[in-house]
Parts: sequence; C-alpha cells; structure tokens
Amino acid sequence: MKKLIYISFFIGCFTYAQEADVKAKKKALRTSKNLTWEGNKELSKDNFIQAEANYRMAISKSDENTAASFNLGNAYYTNETYSEAFERYKEAGELATSKIEKHKAYHNMGNVFMKNKAYEKAVDAYKQALRNNPTDEETRYNLALAKEMLKKQQEEEKKNNQQNKDKENKDDKKDQEKNKDKGDNKENDKGKEDEKKDGEDKKDGEDKKDGEDKGDQGNEKNEDEKDGKGDNKKDKKKPNDKGDKPQEQKQPRPNQLSKQQIKNLLEAMQNEEKKVQEKMDAKKVKGVKVKNEKDW
Repeated sequence: MKKLIYISFFIGCFTYAQEADVKAKKKALRTSKNLTWEGNKELSKDNFIQAEANYRMAISKSDENTAASFNLGNAYYTNETYSEAFERYKEAGELATSKIEKHKAYHNMGNVFMKNKAYEKAVDAYKQALRNNPTDEETRYNLALAKEMLKKQQEEEKKNNQQNKDKENKDDKKDQEKNKDKGDNKENDKGKEDEKKDGEDKKDGEDKKDGEDKGDQGNEKNEDEKDGKGDNKKDKKKPNDKGDKPQEQKQPRPNQLSKQQIKNLLEAMQNEEKKVQEKMDAKKVKGVKVKNEKDW
C-alpha cells in the first residue's frame, strides 16, 4: 500500500514538472512572438536598430519561434547585409518543423546566393525549397533563372581562362623571341668584335710587313749605297790603261781674232742678254697673281 502511494506521488510530481515546463515554454513562446511583433512594427517604421534588438530578444526567449529568425533575416536582407541574412535564414530552416517554413527559409537562402552571384549554391537552395513545396511557381522561376545565370557564368569563366591562357602563351612567345633577339645580337656583337679583332690583327700584320719591307728596302739601299761607294772608291782606285797617273789632255789653241771681230762679238752678246732680260721681265709681269676680294 505504501509502495503504491510512493509511485503515485512520483508520477504526480513528474506530471506536474512536465506541465510546468510546458507552461514555461508556452509563456516563453508567447513572449517571443510578442517581441517579434514589436520588431515587425519597428521595421515598418524603418527603425532598423530597434527592430533588430526586438528580434534578437525574441530569438533568445524561445527556439521554437522560427518567425523571429526568419524576419530578422529579412531585415538584414533589406539592409543589404547579406551574410547576416543568410545566417538567420539558415537558423530558421534548421529550427523549422513544417515544410512550409523550411521552404521559405531555403527560398530566401537562394535569394542571398543570387545577390552574391553564387549561382551554383543558389540552384541547390532553390531545389531544396522545391522539395518542401513543389507547387511554388516563384521558387521554380528563380531556379530556372539561377541555372541560366550559372551557365553564362561558366561560359564567361571558360572564355576568361582561354584568354588568360592565350595571353600567357603570347607572353611566353614574346619572351622567347626577346631572348632569341638578345642571343642574335650577342652573336652579332661577338662577330663584329671578331671581325674588328681580325682587322686589327691584319692591320698589325700589314704594318709589320710594311716595316719589314721598309727595313729590307733600307737595308738594300744601304747595301746599294755601300756598294756604290765601294764601286766609286774602287773606280777611283782603278788605274788607267796607260798607267796610274791621269792622262793630260791637250787644250786647243784659240784662233787669233781682230779687234773689230771681238767688238762685234761683244755687241751680239749684249743684244742677246738684253733680249733674254726683256723676256724674263715680261714673264714676271704676266705671272703676278691678282687678289680677289670676297663679297660677304
């Protein structure tokens, strides 16, 4: 009998605790919803700061109020703080117990991905939303748009990758041609240096050869002079056929001229000298140069 009383007592206490817990959760949910309503009211007045504060308090009061997270996500989305909006939509989707609530959360996550041009993730989010509500035409339209944007994005990325690859190949080709030109210029410079060196060596050889030729000529000249001097000396020392002493030449005796012949001869010589002097004077006069004045 006592055991039965104890069991009934424990059951009663457990039931009372459950009822108290349920009542507390209901009260917290009610408070959370009231705060959510206040947040909606402030948001309609464009009072974002107060609306955000009310939504945050609503979320802290009850984890069953998915509307608070969802509406706070909408507030962030309107304020264009998309990263915060995504976190709140994700939170609402995880807390949601109904497919309708999950559908709304994933739909709005897809909208955030579209704003961030993350089209592949947007496609996945819209597909998840349609799994919870296949009849929603807006989600279906957004999915088709996300697929189209993803296709264009992939084509653009492929085009850019090809252009970058072509540019890299072009740059590599330019570098190769540049290096080749440097090599050719280096070879040309080396060739010019070799030609210059060969020319200098050739010139040095010619100069050396000329010096040697001149030296040879000088030696030959010296030898010739030496030989000539020797020959002259030898000739001087050469005796005459008729003896060592030079042969005396007989001078012709002048003819005897009369005084008149001598006078005529002197006058003729004077006349000839006079003619020669006149010719020389005429040449001197004719040969005088005239200095020209330049007109600047």
